[in-house]
Amino acid sequence: MDFNYQHAQNQRILRQRNLLGITAIVMAGVVAILLIMSATRSREIVLQPVLGSAVTVSSSGVSRDYLELVTRDTAVLTLNRTPGSLDYWMKSVLAIVSPKAQGSIKADLLRIVNEQRGSSMSQYFTLESMEIDPKALQSTVTGTLNTVVGQKVVSSEPRTFIYDWEYSGMSLKLIGFHMLQPKRKLGGVM
Repeated sequence: MDFNYQHAQNQRILRQRNLLGITAIVMAGVVAILLIMSATRSREIVLQPVLGSAVTVSSSGVSRDYLELVTRDTAVLTLNRTPGSLDYWMKSVLAIVSPKAQGSIKADLLRIVNEQRGSSMSQYFTLESMEIDPKALQSTVTGTLNTVVGQKVVSSEPRTFIYDWEYSGMSLKLIGFHMLQPKRKLGGVM
């Protein structure tokens, strides 16, 4: 009788072990499927709206609305400066620059800071239009660049600036910006 009891007990333990093994294999399969789904699925982060609509950032690319908002704020940041805000201005611009472009952009910004430090020259930009290309990750802003010395506006000229971007992971970073040179009229010919 002990033998029958022991045999029945062992059979019950073997069934429990086999059921636990099957459950573990099924759970591992479910985890593997979930990992594959999460790795291939686009991720999105909902950002607080600056405009009247919600803006999201996706791992599949930059939305036109988001690139427009970032370009608008970057144009204001990069093109408005005063002698009193030069250190903050340079630090803020460098905070949005891609690590691979930090060196060249910092050199350009330092040149501007050294030229403007100690002067009474300020600059502000009035944005008039913007063209956004999310595929090429490029933005073009057009407006009036005003230069003020002391209290007097010494120049007010239409200018166009081009901003180049890099999108990596879920981060949009500036890799360069420059002014588009205006076409000069020569003897009535452009």
